[in-house]
Amino acid sequence: MPHVEVTKLVDAPIDTVYAICKDLPSFPKFMPNVERVTVLEAGPGYSVTEWVAKLQGRTFRWTERDEHDDARRHMTYRQLSGDLKKFEGEWRFADEEGKTRVTMTCDFEFGIPVLAALLNPVASLALRSNIEGMLVAIERQATGGGGVPAP
Repeated sequence: MPHVEVTKLVDAPIDTVYAICKDLPSFPKFMPNVERVTVLEAGPGYSVTEWVAKLQGRTFRWTERDEHDDARRHMTYRQLSGDLKKFEGEWRFADEEGKTRVTMTCDFEFGIPVLAALLNPVASLALRSNIEGMLVAIERQATGGGGVPAP
């Protein structure tokens, strides 16, 4: 199963960056590939969200359970239903002298074993690029750049 991990040092305080990442429904406002995030359920330390996003020109839909640990500044997500067989990972945040090191991981599986050898490498590259774009958008938001960048 493919595993993608991307880390970025964001020039903003950890509380600011964590708050932006935790506010999943705001992602479409500053991430051009995220079309919609709808909160279906929320409780202490978790939410269930429905996503519509584009990756490599294709639309993907899924519902995930998001868990956040505010004390540790740590978030996890796990697909409950959707276009992939498996889609899960975590967000880690570390303070580095007033800046924030953000690490996002993702494990995924298409559920088509015959095509895995062909699809997994291409999908891993596309997902890595997408996560890098997400982290750049989060940095832009955290440092006051805001908004969805022009195409």
